[in-house]
Amino acid sequence: MWYLRKMKILESLISLPSPMNISIWWNGGSILGMMLFLQIVTGILLSLHYTADMVHTFDSIIHIMRDVPSGWIIRSLHANGASMFFAFIYLHMARGLYYQSYLTQPRTWMVGVTIFIVSMGTAFLGYVLPWGQMSFWGATVITNLLSAIPYVGDMVVQWVWGGYSVGQATLNRFYSFHFVAPFVIAGLSALHIVFLHDRGSTNPLGMVEPLNKVSFHPYFTIKDIVGMVLVLLILALVVFFFPNMLIDPENFIPANPMVTPAHIQPEWYFLFAYAILRSIPSKLGGVIALVMSVIVFYLLPLGAYFSYGAPASMNPVYQVLFWGYSSVFALLTWLGSCPIEEPFLSLSKPLSMFYFIILAMMLLSSASWMSVIRM
Repeated sequence: MWYLRKMKILESLISLPSPMNISIWWNGGSILGMMLFLQIVTGILLSLHYTADMVHTFDSIIHIMRDVPSGWIIRSLHANGASMFFAFIYLHMARGLYYQSYLTQPRTWMVGVTIFIVSMGTAFLGYVLPWGQMSFWGATVITNLLSAIPYVGDMVVQWVWGGYSVGQATLNRFYSFHFVAPFVIAGLSALHIVFLHDRGSTNPLGMVEPLNKVSFHPYFTIKDIVGMVLVLLILALVVFFFPNMLIDPENFIPANPMVTPAHIQPEWYFLFAYAILRSIPSKLGGVIALVMSVIVFYLLPLGAYFSYGAPASMNPVYQVLFWGYSSVFALLTWLGSCPIEEPFLSLSKPLSMFYFIILAMMLLSSASWMSVIRM
């Protein structure tokens, strides 16, 4: 019975009716599944030699890189794979935004946003584990943001740290949660696929009706395999020729609580939110804006209640707004990597405001554009 049930699930996966006109942008989901599997496998292998000890943690990373057979490849695959994973998360979400998947598949979109948020938390925990200078001070700065919570902020920070500063207890719990979180992401990904199969894939025309659909296999499995091979080739190029390209130079120095780096910044995939945080002088206001920069994606399916269903391919207003949002996102990412000085601070303030305004206008653009057409 178990074998028959397994075969039925496999058959339902490969025979899923899929629109004939979906493009290469629909490859992102399968590529993300492959990257998640790669992160889990390399993470388990790294955990066999990693030491969660403040005294020996940094040395254990050096040991993995220099002494463990193929350790440098495994560590580089894991570190650069995280960046590749987030690059495709952003491309996958951008495709969903552009083709308004949040209107036709709200449950799938909501689970996807949850995966994005859990992935951000997992990546932050993993960034701390090498216990270099940027890891230590990044953990100190980011966890200190919790102190902005009224009345209980300081208590929450001490609870997260496990003491009065970032220390051994912090490292232990960060390592534990970082190890478990990818399996949570895998479970959420399975739920994401279940909701996707329940409703069916969208297409550039924004339709989910069973018209002009073909079996997922072999037409789209071949396309997914080609996409996976290309991504693996790009990742191999980075690992073998530019393994340290995305690693902050400060993280090659062991953590030192007595010396603060001149410029503390997170990984590139957090920089847009970091720029929004820095743009607001108030600590509490900055934290609220930081949280809302991600939570706001949960609100997009509300557009289904007042949208008249104009797909992005027939809505030039929405297209302009989307590319404007993409430009603002890219500029905020750049500003997040810049020093905390003028003119970067002055530039980040209006861009942070545009970040939220454009998203709100994207919600309303479908209804407004259809109203213009009907007039």
